[in-house]
Order: sequence, then structure tokens, then C-alpha cells
Amino acid sequence: MLATTLTLAAEADEAYATAFVPPDAVLVILGFTMVLTFMALIMTRRLTPMVALILVPTIFGLFAGAGLGLGDMVIDAIGNMAPTAALLMFAIMYFGIMIDVGLFDPLIRVITRVLGDDPAKVVLGTALLAGAVSLDGDGSTTFIITTSAMLPIYLRLGMSPVVLTCVAGLMNGTLNIVPWGGPTVRAATALGLEPTDIFVPMLPSLAAGLVIALTFSWMLGLSERRRLAGSIDTSKLSGGDGVLGGPRIFRGAESKPGARASLRTGNIVTVQGGRGGVAVAELVDQTDTAMADTMLDPNRPTLRPKLIWFNLALTVAVMVLLVLDLFPLPYVFMVGAAIALVVNFTKLKSQADEIVAHAPSIVGVVSMVLAAGVLVGVLGGTGMVDAMASWITTVIPPSLGPFMAVITGILSIPFTFFMSNDAFYFGILPILAESAANYGIAPVEMARASITGQPVHLQSPLVPAILLLVSLAGVNLGDHHKKVLWRATIVSLVMLAVGVLVGSIPLAA
Repeated sequence: MLATTLTLAAEADEAYATAFVPPDAVLVILGFTMVLTFMALIMTRRLTPMVALILVPTIFGLFAGAGLGLGDMVIDAIGNMAPTAALLMFAIMYFGIMIDVGLFDPLIRVITRVLGDDPAKVVLGTALLAGAVSLDGDGSTTFIITTSAMLPIYLRLGMSPVVLTCVAGLMNGTLNIVPWGGPTVRAATALGLEPTDIFVPMLPSLAAGLVIALTFSWMLGLSERRRLAGSIDTSKLSGGDGVLGGPRIFRGAESKPGARASLRTGNIVTVQGGRGGVAVAELVDQTDTAMADTMLDPNRPTLRPKLIWFNLALTVAVMVLLVLDLFPLPYVFMVGAAIALVVNFTKLKSQADEIVAHAPSIVGVVSMVLAAGVLVGVLGGTGMVDAMASWITTVIPPSLGPFMAVITGILSIPFTFFMSNDAFYFGILPILAESAANYGIAPVEMARASITGQPVHLQSPLVPAILLLVSLAGVNLGDHHKKVLWRATIVSLVMLAVGVLVGSIPLAA
């Protein structure tokens, strides 16, 4: 839903009551500067992502001549994003209920027994789980399942949740080129091709990308193992069945000299974390975490062990309906959440309590999705996207024409991060492909090159799934970007290089 907003807004820009229309060169400068300013503010933690998504585009939109039309641009964008916000809201509620009633408890016990208390194995296990679930082509589902299964283990061991979001984002972004995923279908549609003709020759690139992503995951795991070595006695954190026992939750913080923690309960465990300074593990109240906290208490009152088979059948039914696409996805999760509430919590007060329990997660992600409407609306409504697309096709000198496929692959890295997939694949790719055809480069080769930037695209604040991931994990979007963007860029470049080496993407015409 979000992906179509830029295109729709761009088509409607003439209807907005703009104050003036700047030259295209000015719009290009304002567009790139706006996105870079937003990134700088959230990565330096000057503003929260939600505030930055609202204020930065508003200011730049006024400079771009939006005038009194600014409000209509934003409202139109938000209107197109409303189904996405509804989907995420009820998906969070549904999976939150399933977590509370204990549907995923057996899975977490198995994962914990297999991985043990080794942070390196836990991170690698996170990557493998995220990769397996990513095969369904839906990022939101991948992040909900991965977070619900793995975040409790991270909290128990005092590991950084930023590592979880980095690994999950890398794996999902790499696998986003599957033919039933969004970008490959868009590229095929834009150029009149078959998705399989694009994807199958890219299998070596996909394999190489997965190897690099898994390597990064293992290295992050080794880093966490070194950081936590000897700092936390995990045997004291287990209870009950020795897996996730006890109502206590330990939340790990990055090692920083002089790090401190404030707690509602007043309980804290501070331990030395090697050369990195002080590693802090907080003993926090259960209500402090939105999605994963209940998984750490095997005696929670919301458990419904007698209904586990019903809940499993309901979840399978929801997943099947998602794949078959018979009904709008938000409606599927709405009905699923309603049925789950009625069956598992028969009393009205219990249902209300369950809804309130997941309000922090819902408010966090939905507010960011709606706030992104300001950025999307300004980009499309002021004509910045059109200007950026036209500019990139004019700055490439004719002497580089034979290398258009590789150039397209490189351009897909920043451009799919700065704009939606629709804007890139329907706005920029056809123009690049037409230019490349003059040098004998086939459209299918251009399409293959264009999908190599997806590992970076999936980290964009314009992608609702990544906002969902950081919200569920309690991670700042800027912290996630600092850890994941350079790694995702390397994965994209490796996929492009392997495509050139195996001949699926031509180095030169």
C-alpha cells in the first residue's frame, strides 16, 4: 500500500494549491537534502523517527513551494497508507495474542535447547529463522515471527536487540528478490517480462548474498559473545523448566563507559563487560516490553495450553488466506484477532486488558507509518520524485551507456532507499532500460541489475515492515541504520558483482 503512494501523489500534484513551482534542479537538491537531513537527525539521535518524519518534510515542503497544498499532499498520502497501518495494527495484536496464550512457547524451547546460551549461535539462528520465514515474501510476517521467537532469548542473555534487527533486516532484504516478492514483479511488469526470467539467472547472486549475510551474522554473534563473555551468569537466569523460567527479564544495553539504567522496580545488575566499558543488564518490569516479555514467564496467567491446537489451526488458516490473497490482508488479521480474543479470553475485561497490553507496540509502529505519510506526500506532491527520476537519466554521460546495466545496479542501492519501489521500477527503470536498449542491453538484464539494491531498500523508513521490526524490538531506527546500512550495501554490491561474473548482468554491452 505504501509503495503506491508516491506514484499516486505525483499524478495528483497539479491539483494541489502550491505556492510556486521551483525548477527541477532545485527540487532535486531539496529532495536529496531532505532525505539526508532526516537520516542524519535520526542516526545522531537528535530527533525520534516519528518527529523527524513529520517536521523535516514539512520544512522542506514549504521550501519546495507546497504552500497551502501541503496539508492535502499529506492527507492523500496518509489515506493511501491507511490499509497498511490497519494491517500492521491488527497483525501486531494477533501475534501478540498468540504469544500471550503460549502458541510459540514450544518453538522457543526447541530453539533455546538447540542454540544454548551461546550468543554467536543465537545470532546465527536468528538469521536462519528470518531467512526461512522470508521465503513467504512478506516482510511484516517475517519480522513478527522472528522477533517473537528470538527477542526473549536476546533479553534473557543480555544481548543487544539491535543485532537482532540488523540480522533480520539483512536476511529479509536479500531474499526480497524472490519472484513472488514485490520488486521482481514490479520490474517484470514495468518492462513486460516474466518474473522467472529475471529471477532464475539471479540464483547465484542470491546465494552469494545469503552467504555474505550469514557471514555478517556470525561475526555479529562473535562480537556479542566477546562483549558478554563472563559478564552474565546465564544459569541464574533460568528457572522452571530451565529454558525461559521466572518472571524476571534482563534487557541488555550496548557497552558504554559510565552507562546507567533507570528502573521502575529499582533492581539492577551491573557487570563489567571487558574493554568495552560497562555492560548493563536491567531487571525490568514485565510491562516494559511490548511483544516479547510474556515469553519469559512460563507461569503467566494468559497461557491457554488447552487451546494450543485451536490457536495453531487459526494461525495456519490466517497464513493460508494471506498466501491465497482472497481477502484484503488487514481484514484477515482483523477477523483473526477478533476470533482469537473471543475464544481465548471469554470475559470482557480480559479482552480489554489484552488489547491494552499491546497498545505500546501498536501505537509505536502505526504512528511511524502515518508520520511517514508526510515524507511520502511531500516527495510526490511537490514533484521531487519526478525531478529526481529525470535528473538521474540526464546526468549519465553517453560514454557510460555500454555500462548501463551495472550503473543501474549501483543506482538501485540509494534510489530504492530514498523512494518507494513503485517510484523506482515504474518511474526510473523504464527510462534507463530504453536508454540501455540503444547499446544492445536487453530489458531483462536491466531488470536483474535493478533488483540487487533490495537489501538496502528494505532498511528504508518508507518500508512499513522495517518500522514494525524496530518497534517490536524496542530499537531506535537510527541505531538500526548505523549497524545495518553498510552491511546491506556490501551484500547488494556482492550480488551485483556475482551477477556480472556469471553473465546474468552484462558488464558492458
